[in-house]
Amino acid sequence: MPGLWKDEQIASHAKVTERVHAAGGKIAAQLYHAGRETTSEITEVQPIAPSAVKEQSMSEIPRELTIEEIHELVEQFGDAAERAKKAGFDAVEMHGAHGYLIGAFVSPLSNLRHDKYGGSITNRARFAVEILQNIRKKCGEEFPVIYRMSTVEYAHGGLAIEEAKTVAMILEDAGIDAIHCSQGIYVSTHAIIPSSIVPRAAYVDNAAAIKSVVDIPVIAVGRINDPRIAESVIVSGKADLVAMGRASLADPMLPKKTAEGREDEIIRCIGCVQGCVGEHVTGRYTRCLVNPVTGMLDEYDLTPTKAPKTVLVIGGGISGCETAIAAALKGHKVTLAEKTGKLGGQWVQASIPIGKSEFTSLINWQTNELRRLGVEIRMNILDDKKLIEKTNPDILVAATGSRPIIPSIPGSSKAHVKTAHEVLNGDVPVGKHAVVIGGGLIGAETADWMAEQGAKVTMIEMLPEIVKDGEHTPNKYLKERLAEYQVDIYTSTEVTEIRDDCVIARKGENCIEISDVDMVVMAVGVEKALPEDKIFDSFQGRVIYVGDARTVKNGFKNMLEAFETGLKID
Repeated sequence: MPGLWKDEQIASHAKVTERVHAAGGKIAAQLYHAGRETTSEITEVQPIAPSAVKEQSMSEIPRELTIEEIHELVEQFGDAAERAKKAGFDAVEMHGAHGYLIGAFVSPLSNLRHDKYGGSITNRARFAVEILQNIRKKCGEEFPVIYRMSTVEYAHGGLAIEEAKTVAMILEDAGIDAIHCSQGIYVSTHAIIPSSIVPRAAYVDNAAAIKSVVDIPVIAVGRINDPRIAESVIVSGKADLVAMGRASLADPMLPKKTAEGREDEIIRCIGCVQGCVGEHVTGRYTRCLVNPVTGMLDEYDLTPTKAPKTVLVIGGGISGCETAIAAALKGHKVTLAEKTGKLGGQWVQASIPIGKSEFTSLINWQTNELRRLGVEIRMNILDDKKLIEKTNPDILVAATGSRPIIPSIPGSSKAHVKTAHEVLNGDVPVGKHAVVIGGGLIGAETADWMAEQGAKVTMIEMLPEIVKDGEHTPNKYLKERLAEYQVDIYTSTEVTEIRDDCVIARKGENCIEISDVDMVVMAVGVEKALPEDKIFDSFQGRVIYVGDARTVKNGFKNMLEAFETGLKID
């Protein structure tokens, strides 16, 4: 993470601001101190906070700041802002949201002080006001300063909207130039980075509440991933500006494409949180499922090849499509063959569970991009051998995907045993009482979907926990719905037999019989579906396997692998 805590850091930041200004843009530096939302493992010192109160999601109790330390931090924030100005930044944003240090002072949940920095709202806002005053003293009255706040912390005892409105008024009186309305703290991360289950612009009314009490510009944020949604927020008068963070990770060119009427070319954030949050929390680079170039533009060579080849991609799932797109970007002559009448493969089923309808936008974008790049798309191709012999490609890409695993459980071949894919596709009617075997993401989402259809659902998982392969934020909402729909969940349990009207399972030494069952759904995972035609073997050295046909994995990893595979064709 870049810093501005010493003068030696100014020069490198200046290179950033120069490039932004050369492109006609403006840039602000966001200044923050993590406070109690960090660990000594990261900082090598005990976390600090207004009070020695542990954040529920963190592992350590922070140390309470002294008055002298608070004064020193105020000066350090001002010094950092001055360095930002010297580096060419057009503004600074004080990060008072998400439970970080400034926000922790404001919040009644984390500030239990009984001196001039605690107690009343005015006292709790004093740290933020003093930082603003210090920035003004060092950067001048004309240098813009934005304040980012969690309008609602969505935590028991945390900041609520009426107090947030009061804080906004205090800061306006102190001279802040704009209020950036976020929400949540680490224990309510689902509100900070809302997933696809959360409605678009879900928190814009919080911004509207702040706008109702101040005259300065107000910025709204949170699941605003479409230019028309953004426009509606502005036109409605609920905010003066919108922040589009993950939408900009998915497609940094979103504003330009919108202005030029190229909305079909926008790569749209789908709220999956696999690449951005999922990669970040593991200590890797922030990436994006729908755009493999995110964060890596200087790492990939997109220069067209000097020796274009004919490339045939067998399989029109998202991996096959992305490989074809990348190969076409490099200048190769690409043909994409799909055995069905539509592209997307298993991503079609992935878009069916509750809250995931936006996943279809990836298929839409890939389809448009394939056509824009001149890729020949052949649908309903049932004879791969004939097409391969006719095309005789230089490179053959096998993107044949995966198929559901059917475990060898006694009774698994009975007529009422179906796969999760069949259920989500609508190929079979949902039963009155369904048992889902497998509590991974596919099983849990299928159980959720059937329960929402009105079925009684029981889910059985061999591991001690369900949806271990899912992301934290979507999992939260998924588990809440499973509880709401009263889905019976058995963990650490193994199915031993499927009968005509019941399922027999074992948990430890206990035998479990689930009665009155009219449907059993297999959701224990998938296995790669390799091409059966021997002609693939004759292309030794010219065959590339991609996606689940190489190794079974999630959408993010498949998209990344497919894009890089297409670029490497030479």
